[in-house]
Formats: sequence, C-alpha cells, structure tokens
Amino acid sequence: MRKLIASLNVTLDGFCDHTAGIADAELHQHFDELMISADTLLYGRVTYQMMESYWPSVVSKPTGVKETDEFAVLIDNIPKIVYSRTLKNVSWNNSTLKSEVVKEEVSALKLQAGKNIVAGSPSLIMALLQLDLIDEYQLLVHPVILGSGLRLFNNLHERIPLKLLKIKTFGSGVVVYYYEPVRNVSV
Repeated sequence: MRKLIASLNVTLDGFCDHTAGIADAELHQHFDELMISADTLLYGRVTYQMMESYWPSVVSKPTGVKETDEFAVLIDNIPKIVYSRTLKNVSWNNSTLKSEVVKEEVSALKLQAGKNIVAGSPSLIMALLQLDLIDEYQLLVHPVILGSGLRLFNNLHERIPLKLLKIKTFGSGVVVYYYEPVRNVSV
C-alpha cells in the first residue's frame, strides 16, 4: 500500500505562506528527495495555480541553481491530481482535474502499486485529514512568526493524536517534523 504524505511549509505560528519561508538549496534538496519518493501529487486549486504559474517556466528556462532546476523537472514530470470545484481544465504537464475528494477514490489510489502520494495544499490536507486518509505528516516549520494568514489546521474541531517519527533540522533553522497518525486509540 502506498503512503499518503501531507507535506507543507508553515511558519512557527502555524501559517501557510510560501513567501514567508526560506527557499534555499537545502530546502529544495529536501523537496527533490520527496518528489523522487513519490509518483503522484495531490493539490487544491490555489496551490496548483501558484505552482503551475512558476515551475513550468523554470523547466523551459532553468535558473542555474541545481536543486531548484532539478525540482522543477521532477514536479513537472510527476502526475498531479488537482481538486477544484471552480477550475474547468488544467494545462500543466501530467495534471488531471477532479471536482471533489472522494474517500473511496483516494483509498483505491493508495492501494495501487507505486511510490508515495504527496498532498501539498492546506485545504486539501484538511479534507484528507477529515477523511482519515493521511499516513504521514511532514511539517516544515520555518523560523518566522507571521502573525496572520491561512492556518494549516484551521477549523479543526477534534483532537488528532500523532506519533513523532523523526526530526530533521536545516542550517537555515527550518525544522521538519515527521508524524504519523495514531489510529484506533481512545483519547
């Protein structure tokens, strides 16, 4: 069974804002490794449009930064499923559009042979969390306090117990926390 990994950059105070993070070579190398370990990406509309507006242009016109250029090729080639009720089509290489997250469809995807599945959108991570489909969380906490914005676990009304698997620290101060859900435990 494939593992569904929720991976996202957040600030120390829990906000999701790609402009607040530290996008250095070490961070790009981390995401390169994550893309190599996966063969499917799941995105919501907002994150998909943000990523699609930048990464294909890096494929056609590389930056000269090895980790950035490698990531651009990896993310361009990997199959992407985009969940949106408003988009009519998706044009980025290897992208498929779905109108809603269906538990049975994602569960069937996890049962297929292949590598990991990575979800990288705050709203989609919340939807997958509520359907109990996430097998691992990789939260990259950046040493920034933003004060406002979109919180990752916004509108969560129940306790979700997690088990810490490992911690990875980057020179920039970014800390990656790896967790798995603790299932079938009374709390």
